[in-house]
Amino acid sequence: MKLKTVHIREFRSINDSEPFDIGEVTCLVGKNESGKTALLRALYQMNPFVAADAGYSITGDYPRVNVEDYRHEVQKAIRQPATVARVKFELDEDDAEAIQVYTGEKDLKGKTIEVTRGFEGDYQVEYSFDEVAALKNLVGQHELPENTAIAAAQGNTVAEVLDALTTGNQTEAVTSLTNMLAPASEHVSYQGYIVEMVVKPRIPKFLYFDEYYQMQGCENIEALMRRKANNQLQPSDHPLLGLINRARLNLDQLVAATSTRDLKNKLQGASNHLTKQVIRYWSQNKHLRLFFDVREARANDPDGMQTGTNIWSEVEDTKHFVTTEIGTRSHGFIWFFSFLAWYSDVRDKGENVILLLDEPGLSLHGKAQEDLLKYFEVEIMGQHQLIYTTHSPFMVDPTKFDRVRIVQDLSVEHGPDPPPERTGTRVLTDVLEATEDSLFPLQGALGYEISQTLFVGPNSLVVEGVSDLLFLQGMSSLLEADGRVGLSKKWTITPVGGADKVPTFVALLGAKSDLNLAVLVDYQKKDRQTIENLYKKKLLAKKQVLTYVDFTKTREADVEDMFDEEFYLGLVNGAFKDALAKPVTIEDLNRNLPRITKKLKEYFDTNPLKNNESFNHFRPAKHFLDTVGTGGLSKDALTRFEEAFKALNKLVR
Repeated sequence: MKLKTVHIREFRSINDSEPFDIGEVTCLVGKNESGKTALLRALYQMNPFVAADAGYSITGDYPRVNVEDYRHEVQKAIRQPATVARVKFELDEDDAEAIQVYTGEKDLKGKTIEVTRGFEGDYQVEYSFDEVAALKNLVGQHELPENTAIAAAQGNTVAEVLDALTTGNQTEAVTSLTNMLAPASEHVSYQGYIVEMVVKPRIPKFLYFDEYYQMQGCENIEALMRRKANNQLQPSDHPLLGLINRARLNLDQLVAATSTRDLKNKLQGASNHLTKQVIRYWSQNKHLRLFFDVREARANDPDGMQTGTNIWSEVEDTKHFVTTEIGTRSHGFIWFFSFLAWYSDVRDKGENVILLLDEPGLSLHGKAQEDLLKYFEVEIMGQHQLIYTTHSPFMVDPTKFDRVRIVQDLSVEHGPDPPPERTGTRVLTDVLEATEDSLFPLQGALGYEISQTLFVGPNSLVVEGVSDLLFLQGMSSLLEADGRVGLSKKWTITPVGGADKVPTFVALLGAKSDLNLAVLVDYQKKDRQTIENLYKKKLLAKKQVLTYVDFTKTREADVEDMFDEEFYLGLVNGAFKDALAKPVTIEDLNRNLPRITKKLKEYFDTNPLKNNESFNHFRPAKHFLDTVGTGGLSKDALTRFEEAFKALNKLVR
């Protein structure tokens, strides 16, 4: 199952985070003291991978400023105990099939579950379905004797169905259904039984990792064994245990190894495996090798390691012929290696976890942080969901701003007496509501990305995609060649990769006072509020927000609608000629749809292109630049583009 939404309340700096969505990778961005760690800890303690960390402490976790008021109100029954975490999961096919065994549904109606945990008791799971219908479905799926089937079908509870099953012949089908339902009779409800036996075991646990989980480089194995036996493991123990598991060893085998050669070979195998993993994503130094050794303790070994058996982890720099303990390497390397050791073990065991990384790679160089993002993309995505916090621009992927959630606590910025509605940590999905300090990491990430391109200048025209850029540049050249007005050369066209990214880029670029910004975007009915917010929230003047509808005078329009339909279909037929069964004509399209690209999408859904090709906006735009002069373009199309360019040129500084 997949985590879909999170809502945290009354935990440390958080009064009410407000619900926010979670994807495969979610990046929580905010300044120091904004409450990012509190969000992760609230999630983690709800259902932690390390069971000893489960639950919340009123003394330690309730917002201190109100904790005594809270105690009093709960004690006097003025209020209910607080629910700290409320999350929703979406069931996947495997989950649905497991539940369907007990409900008999062919098509599972309930596809989400809600999990909550507060300051009192264990976490609670809410999953509802029609118990009576489920029991009747199960009865109908078993080939029961006729009289038994009739009696059982009239049962509305597990007890009633079981009573009916005892009255007739005890056939194999009767025994099978009895065995399925008998354990459920011990629960208050059949629904509760399914939640406990089927749903709860499938809920992912949260695995939390921060700088305190870093390996020390050496450890006394007997002391580690005692901590493990007493359920008192320290954070730094988990990566070391992961490393030992990677060697296919256990602690007893390390202490009482019967073959030095066998032990050495297994440790070397684990070392080589992790070395390859580290080198693959550690671009800072490709000349490192990892080594692990187990030795008897010596009198002058570190405190706590002077008796028994010790394990040592070392790094050899093959370039400089130097070997040092892992604990003496850079903080960034220790963090990366420790995470790798623990996560590799968790992943290979097939553990059902969601990763929570607090400020990952904080001590890493900017380029190494970029390497870490690549590791997330290649090694974690598709295996586990990931939620991480950062205030580093290098830990924000500027091509995936949809993953970003802004975390801010305005009470930190408003002094000791902020307005009540501004107190506590909140999570924002709309960057237009974020403060400048909260946006800084995104601005930094965008600035770094922009520095690698030529797509921003003193006058930047934001458009949705590359096809907009190609059409605008091509039409500008054609108009100028015909002695008409083209787009001013002072404009730099900035494609941002989709309509959903336009507000984000405007918010980030617009914060630069020396940048003159305008937008020219598609317009659909559903986009109206988003487009209006660009000027209503004073990010841009209204005159700087243009849409293609302003020039087509239609209800909706993309850049493709600036052309006549017949002309654009010619571009499509030319660009996809090898993949079309026949040329597309106007008569083939649904006249009731408002935009040419929407009409074409519907057409290709029922008339797919050959060779598994799919329709995209780029190829017709590229074909336009490669093949077309002013011939074939209508006067109306030329005029529409010219009017757009005139309007934009008036905005140039």
